[in-house]
Amino acid sequence: MRINFVGTGSAFTMKNFQTNIILEHNDKRLLVDAGTDIRFALRDAKLSYKDVNALYLTHLHADHIGGVEYLAFTTYFDPSITDKITLYGNNDLIRDAWTHVLQGGLRSVQGKVTNLHDFFDVQMVKKNGNFIWENHSFRIVQSVHIMDGYSIVNSFGLMVETPDHIKIYITGDTQFNPNQIIDFYKEADYIIQDCETAPYMSKVHAHYEELKTLPADIKSKMMLVHYQDNVLDDEGMVKEEWVKKTIEDGFKFGLINKNNIVTIGS
Repeated sequence: MRINFVGTGSAFTMKNFQTNIILEHNDKRLLVDAGTDIRFALRDAKLSYKDVNALYLTHLHADHIGGVEYLAFTTYFDPSITDKITLYGNNDLIRDAWTHVLQGGLRSVQGKVTNLHDFFDVQMVKKNGNFIWENHSFRIVQSVHIMDGYSIVNSFGLMVETPDHIKIYITGDTQFNPNQIIDFYKEADYIIQDCETAPYMSKVHAHYEELKTLPADIKSKMMLVHYQDNVLDDEGMVKEEWVKKTIEDGFKFGLINKNNIVTIGS
């Protein structure tokens, strides 16, 4: 599997693209999240909507779902597209995505009232369920993104297992809560970790200063994404001082640059 980090920035990045990544295998591509700038991120990676075969959504913030309408309409109206993008996600999340986010723009086209199935091959996954894509197993890992008053707003990360049994944990957006997800950290061979780098802690994302406190064996597996522009130079690349800092702090892979490609397994 190849992991194409078409964007590794925060929701409000101006030097990067939002954190949306592409998993590639057998010339097929599964996009994990489609934020508001996904059309530009794909273009810079020399790809387009035509190259996306499947889509997985972790949660409903615009930097993760704001580009879904673009994918829906471009594939719907392009006569060269014969197969819909397969849309995977937690069943409750997919229902909420349509009801609360997507139907405002997508619920009608000329002469027709539409639903999500008109645009995507929808595959809803039940709680503690999994799905298979290109011989890779995907299990949904639920974690806390926000406490909305007394209620939890979840993010749905992924534990991906390759055919040769290598496991990659994609946290999605998550608070720093190692007691909740330490078992997944230990289970994984690689971790793609949500990592805030702002001078303040929002408590919405895991912050770099918090992640530094994790055990060395966990940090050594982590690829850090979803960071702010303060760690980037004028070209949108991670500053050299931050490259050195992450290595010194035990993060073997450090902050991942946009358009970086990592190959894992066969």
